[in-house]
Amino acid sequence: MTDDARWEEVDRYVGERLLAPDAALASALEASAAAGLPPIAVAPNQGKLLMLLARMQGARRILEIGTLGGYSTLWLARALPADGRLVTIEADPRHAAVARASFARAGLSEVIALREGRAIDVLPDLVDEAPFDFVFIDADKPSNPDYLAWALRLSRPGSVIVLDNVVRRGAVVDPAGDANVQGVRRALDLIAAEPRLDATVVQTVGEKGWDGFALIRVRDAV
Repeated sequence: MTDDARWEEVDRYVGERLLAPDAALASALEASAAAGLPPIAVAPNQGKLLMLLARMQGARRILEIGTLGGYSTLWLARALPADGRLVTIEADPRHAAVARASFARAGLSEVIALREGRAIDVLPDLVDEAPFDFVFIDADKPSNPDYLAWALRLSRPGSVIVLDNVVRRGAVVDPAGDANVQGVRRALDLIAAEPRLDATVVQTVGEKGWDGFALIRVRDAV
């Protein structure tokens, strides 16, 4: 058995034991596949990790940059208290339509505000809705530095930011990597140079292959 196959087997094993069947989440994945969306949503165990992180944070206001078909959005929305709110941004109208339908089926349309448009254009409009307690960045990787800068601006001391897909099967260490790698590397350089941020990177393996995420906290004081 190859490493990739073993990683997928472990993900299935964990999912069968620790993730209860969920019709709304399953439907979101099915709708995305039926609409021909790219199969790049977070894995189920990673979705639950996001939910747990947001819940541990006590997040009441969550920002997601990159909705896709809404699968990760649903996981994050499940972390919110009754009066919580989640804002998610999606540039592709077709993706947004799939996501909206999934939010409605899950009964979460009143909790989730989906803003259509390029994130870099939408983010300035969220200043009056800030601060956000938890930010998940999972959009076009070349724009990661811009998204991270806005996430910091829209956060508060103690906020948590998760930046996804930062390892890229190890390509992150290649200074001559493609535009996606360069976007990750610039974002990590920004984190390293920003005294208001405290962070690490966690490598992951599983059904999505070898990747990882940056886990970032806005410092209480500098």
